[in-house]
Amino acid sequence: MSAPDFWDDNERAQNTISELNAVKSVVDQYERMNADQEDLQTMLELAEEEDDEDMAAELKKSVADLVAKVGEFELQLLLNEPYDRLNAILELHPGAGGTESQDWGQMLYRMYTRWAEKHGFKVELLDYLAGDEAGIKSVTISVKGHNAYGYLKAEKGVHRLVRISPFDASGRRHTSFVSCDIMPEIDDDIEIDIRSEDLKVDTYRASGAGGQHINKTESAIRITHVPSGIVVSCQTQRSQIQNRERAMQMLRSKLYERKIEEQQKQLAEIRGEQSDIAWGSQIRSYVFHPYSMVKDHRTSVETGNVGAVMDGDLDMFIDGYLRSKIRHDENAD
Repeated sequence: MSAPDFWDDNERAQNTISELNAVKSVVDQYERMNADQEDLQTMLELAEEEDDEDMAAELKKSVADLVAKVGEFELQLLLNEPYDRLNAILELHPGAGGTESQDWGQMLYRMYTRWAEKHGFKVELLDYLAGDEAGIKSVTISVKGHNAYGYLKAEKGVHRLVRISPFDASGRRHTSFVSCDIMPEIDDDIEIDIRSEDLKVDTYRASGAGGQHINKTESAIRITHVPSGIVVSCQTQRSQIQNRERAMQMLRSKLYERKIEEQQKQLAEIRGEQSDIAWGSQIRSYVFHPYSMVKDHRTSVETGNVGAVMDGDLDMFIDGYLRSKIRHDENAD
């Protein structure tokens, strides 16, 4: 067996193990919730027999916790589209506005990294272009874990910030925009035909976050898919070969996502309605001034705890969007 075959077989084995572990985790969750339900039933009977108010209060809290767990478990089971289970590739691109928008991009990068860490996902930096004074011009990360794409697809769109700019000496209020693009990280089970003659490959010196150790050689890769105009780049791996492999994986993901988009547009035309997933549309506003609020415009889910959201507390928005989309799909069928 050659070295590439060995590594391919090893990666497939690791993917199989990961999928088995994911299934086992679902079964374990169900068994734990079932055991919790039985414990709460016993606790209820004791509280009624002894007329214990303290136990009743504890029981009420435990029931609320179990209901929340069941809701999260239900959502996991509903993420059953073919690509939901895959890792996700997340890209952030600040809009016009210079340093202000680039700083907003950096804040979102931190927010998504915090969210991923809280959920046990692994984050890998793929490409990073620092801003001129602060923030980022663009960043691409891979979020690895079961159902990472299924959850993060809710974040696709434009995110709007309203605040008093720390870069404005006059203390004026500024509005900034950053687009968030989410793609499934396509594995070998999904066929995407890419012809070598359709590719334009450029090399350049890596720089910025993750690239300092390799910026003396042209190890970074930029690949342009000429027919579609899609451009991908990777600079954070240690060799040009590794960067090319990751860039090609990103390209396959982008092409697959575009295929999904085309299918959704066709379905919308057949149904005679607009598709819910509007690429490039504003999905959420983060208001820091004159009041504190984060509001999702698709579902009207909102919270005044801006600090918690920026620390990665996104579950209420993701849950709200996914459940509304599931209800919409059911009604459409």
